[in-house]
Amino acid sequence: MMSPQAQLEILQRNCVDFHLREELLEKLKEGRPLRIKYGADPSAPDLHLGHGVPLWKLREFQELGHQIVFIIGDFTGMIGDPSGKSKTRPMLTRQQVDANAQTYAKQVGKILDVDKCEIRYNSEWFSKMGTAEFLAISSNYTLARMLERDDFALRMRDEVAISMLELMYPLVQAYDSVAVEADLEMGGTDQLFNFLVGRDIMRAYGMAPQCVMTWPLLVGTDGKNKMSKSLGNYVGITDEPNDMFGKVMSIPDDAMEQYFRLLLHKTDAEMKQIHQAIAEGANPRRLKAELGRAIVGIYHDEVSAQAASDEFDRVFADRQLPSDMPEVNLSGELEDGKLWVVRLVVAAGFAQTNGEARRLVRQGGVKLNGEVVKDEADQLVVGDGDVLQVGKRRFAKLVAE
Repeated sequence: MMSPQAQLEILQRNCVDFHLREELLEKLKEGRPLRIKYGADPSAPDLHLGHGVPLWKLREFQELGHQIVFIIGDFTGMIGDPSGKSKTRPMLTRQQVDANAQTYAKQVGKILDVDKCEIRYNSEWFSKMGTAEFLAISSNYTLARMLERDDFALRMRDEVAISMLELMYPLVQAYDSVAVEADLEMGGTDQLFNFLVGRDIMRAYGMAPQCVMTWPLLVGTDGKNKMSKSLGNYVGITDEPNDMFGKVMSIPDDAMEQYFRLLLHKTDAEMKQIHQAIAEGANPRRLKAELGRAIVGIYHDEVSAQAASDEFDRVFADRQLPSDMPEVNLSGELEDGKLWVVRLVVAAGFAQTNGEARRLVRQGGVKLNGEVVKDEADQLVVGDGDVLQVGKRRFAKLVAE
């Protein structure tokens, strides 16, 4: 292993919150592999580039010889993390959580060496707890301390309900640190309160408190909110190359620097050059294409990255149709060669409901053979080989025979 101080310099890069630097340095000086905790609730089946920010930092810990403890929150996932939420989350069923959890280890393997990770499910210890033991966790924390949390304080001010279950969430997450004997917990800045509760709960159980490190939340493709599956502004780490590249190309120009810094791990000197290039009026599209190719190259390969870039240019710069489009068979859907536009969008799989399809039409996002469909009540004449386009990147070739 390299020296503790040298490790610390590498590991704290881009870190926002650090509790406490001196404690972590002392742990590193012990010369043993530290137990680095990272938890993810399987609230959605896909991990995205936002998850990748702390996961790549975990990769650095792993390469320095430390033990990654990846906790899949199949128990906490049914409660729902209230972090950053202005209202109570709907609870997930055991079936939903289990289905989502099954995909996580495989996706994490795109970044971490899974064979060297300790992958745990927190139902492992919570399912064995009796009611008294579970409730005893809450005896180590006060309601006043819990209500200091920004999310809860704002909801109290606005008279928005807070469930007792939500109050338990930080305590349950904190107990995970006790169960796996964490030396350090890390994640996004929205998790700071939960992580600090973990320090208190570990002390209450007679353990040395974990250190805490947080990293910035990656903004989504809308450039406003943090990347989130529920907000639809995400780039999945398992997205196909063309989709991944196209989504990156859609981010606002002012989000590029954050993507370069957090996703491509650019040095301070490299970021200074990128910032200067943007300030001097460098072509944003060129820089964004460079960013897109690099990201696709990380999660796929360089050949796929270049192919995705070329395809994007062909479709969007040269106004041509994609070279490879899914076919949608409309047999049995057509009546006298016509189909309601809303039904067409749903049948093509570009909307889950009629209401969603109506919104797409009203927003001018639906085209048939390059012509915008303006009226959600339109009955469209559909021919074999016609092309349906929804939004900028979704195309389908229609089979009408």
